[in-house]
Amino acid sequence: MGIWTQRRHSQKIQRQGDHRTPYQRDKARILHSAAFRRLQAKTQVLGIGMSDFYRTRLTHSLEASQIGQGIAAQLKSKYAELTQHLDLNDTLIEALCLAHDIGHPPYGHGGEVALHYMMRNHGGFEGNGQTFRIVTKLEPYTANHGMNLSRRTLLGLIKYPNYLPKLNQPSQEQDTMSYRDVKASLWHPPKGLYECDQASFNWLFEGVSNHDTQRFMQFKHTDKSHHKTLYKSFDCSIMELADDIAYAIHDLEDAIVMGIVNQSQFFREVAETLLKLDIDWMDQNIEALSEKLFSQHHHERKDAIGALVNCFITNIEITEITPEFEQDLLKYNAVFPPAFSQALSIFKDYVYNRVIRKPEIQMLEYKGQQIVMELFQAFASDPQRLLPDNTSQRWLKANEAGNGHRVIADYISGMTDGFASKLYSTLFMPSSAVVGEKLG
Repeated sequence: MGIWTQRRHSQKIQRQGDHRTPYQRDKARILHSAAFRRLQAKTQVLGIGMSDFYRTRLTHSLEASQIGQGIAAQLKSKYAELTQHLDLNDTLIEALCLAHDIGHPPYGHGGEVALHYMMRNHGGFEGNGQTFRIVTKLEPYTANHGMNLSRRTLLGLIKYPNYLPKLNQPSQEQDTMSYRDVKASLWHPPKGLYECDQASFNWLFEGVSNHDTQRFMQFKHTDKSHHKTLYKSFDCSIMELADDIAYAIHDLEDAIVMGIVNQSQFFREVAETLLKLDIDWMDQNIEALSEKLFSQHHHERKDAIGALVNCFITNIEITEITPEFEQDLLKYNAVFPPAFSQALSIFKDYVYNRVIRKPEIQMLEYKGQQIVMELFQAFASDPQRLLPDNTSQRWLKANEAGNGHRVIADYISGMTDGFASKLYSTLFMPSSAVVGEKLG
């Protein structure tokens, strides 16, 4: 596994008595980064209420990391030899889960659509691509290589290993319209990396054969939607399962507590569908769990949430997805058996349709989309006048290389919801006070 612990920039930092592994260092760099801290002020489900209970992207990431550790422990006990051969590392999985959302812009998918629209002629924008850019370039841990994480950690963070322009299916919509007419459904970005970060990707695959690299970058062509990449690494597959479980089960808990969903609707749309899947545990428990989930007693709801999470974690398997890969980290993935994959999809679809798609929440996403596009337009109109000093310097340098818009996208995507909102007021509202804080 020698190549996997290497870093792009070989720092000569000697800290007395530091016995940490490379992955413990990676986790520390992620935890102490500004990008990670900002997740506390980016909501997981926008506008879910005025309560202080609901999840932010930070608490979601912490929960995903806890679930990721649970998955790793399960797999080590089920597949002792194989996980030892693959060198499955709990701290690495924890680090991946903590970092997986740091590229998300303010206002959830509204912000992502807005930035992709504004970057449509400049390489596009996508949250996962931005995560890779933050850890390899933007987070100022080193002069030029971001957090300078080890190779295996970077590999685990790449969910979609190809570049946006290659995966992009151009929108049929004309882009001469008013920002208010931009339809989110037509401007969702493809999922992938930015071409301007190609050097980081190339370095990552230096120790991997050409055959494996080319296969790993393959994607499925589709006529009507964006093309989709086909492969992810073993560690990434665990992180993604942890993320999905956290989203489907824990976000459901928020929706229940906030009164957004009710028991009869849940039973009709989730429980009854689950009963058709012939999963013994679900057949025996889902009715009692439905009662507990909507119980007035918090401890009963917590018990039901814990039982559901445990059910999904304990049924994960390791499969040889693609024997053609030479590199074992690409050959194997953690997966759900088909019935459990369908079961989790039922929960995810329910949260999406009953929570995310609610008009009140979509209005907030739409509002965020407008704020982000207006901010982008303002900064792009006169970057040296409006951008903070250090961002302005970065813009000057990037603009000489024809990539100035990317620096504006970096700046805006790093903002929290509240900071973007305040900045909007400062720029466009007549009597707004000047924003005191600075985001660089």
